[in-house]
Amino acid sequence: MHIAIIMDGNGRWAERRGLKRTFGHQAGARAVRRIVEAAARAPVDVLTLYAFSSDNWSRPPDEVGNLMRLFKRYLQSEVARCVENGIRLNVIGRRDRLGRDLIGIIEQTEHVTAAGNRLTLQLAVDYSARHAIMHAAASAQGGCSSSDEFAEHLARASHSSTLLPPVDLLIRTGGERRLSDFLLWECAYAELVFVDAYWPDFDAAGFTAALHEFQRRERRFGALASPVAAQRADMP
Repeated sequence: MHIAIIMDGNGRWAERRGLKRTFGHQAGARAVRRIVEAAARAPVDVLTLYAFSSDNWSRPPDEVGNLMRLFKRYLQSEVARCVENGIRLNVIGRRDRLGRDLIGIIEQTEHVTAAGNRLTLQLAVDYSARHAIMHAAASAQGGCSSSDEFAEHLARASHSSTLLPPVDLLIRTGGERRLSDFLLWECAYAELVFVDAYWPDFDAAGFTAALHEFQRRERRFGALASPVAAQRADMP
C-alpha cells in the first residue's frame, strides 16, 4: 500500500498562535516522526510526504533557508532511527537547486538506509509532478510501449531509487482540497481524503481514521461496481 500526504498548514498553525512560521515548520517536523511511526505499524509499504514543492521557492528567503536547515537536521537526526526500524529513506524531486551539503546528506542517508525493508519513506523536496513528467517524456523520445515503461522514466526523472507502486491513498491536511502538483501520474486512481486539521496537529489517530475511510471505499479503476456493492448502494 502506498500512502502520500500533502503536509499543509504549518505556517497557519503558527500564525494562529501568534508565532513565527518557523515554529510551525518545527512542529511539523515532529508530526512527521509521529506519522512515520504510525505508518510503520500499519499495513503500509510506501509513505511519500510532500515536504517542499518547486513553487515554494517563491516564499521569503529566510523561510526557505529555515526549511532547508530543518530538512538537513531531520535527515541527520532520523537516519539512525530509520536504520533501527528498517525504514528505507529516499528523497524525490530536483537536486540541481539544492546546496551541495544538503545533496551530500541526502545521498549518504539514502545509502545508509538502503537495506530497510519494513517501510519506504519518500520525502518530496523541490518536487513538481509536471516537471518530472516533462523530463520523463523527453527521456522517452522513442515512445513507450506501456505505462509501466513510462513510470520507469518518471522514477528516474524524480530521483526515485526504485519503481514504486501507484498511490492508493492521498491525504491532505490543512483544509485545502487540491493536489498542488504532487504525484499527478502516480495518483491517477488514488482515493483522496482531505483533513481540516493543520499538519502539526495531525496524529496517529487522524492517520488511522484516514485509513479506515480508505477501507470503506470500493476501488473500481473504471470498471463497474461489484454486485455486492451495487446491491448495498440500492438499499434504502
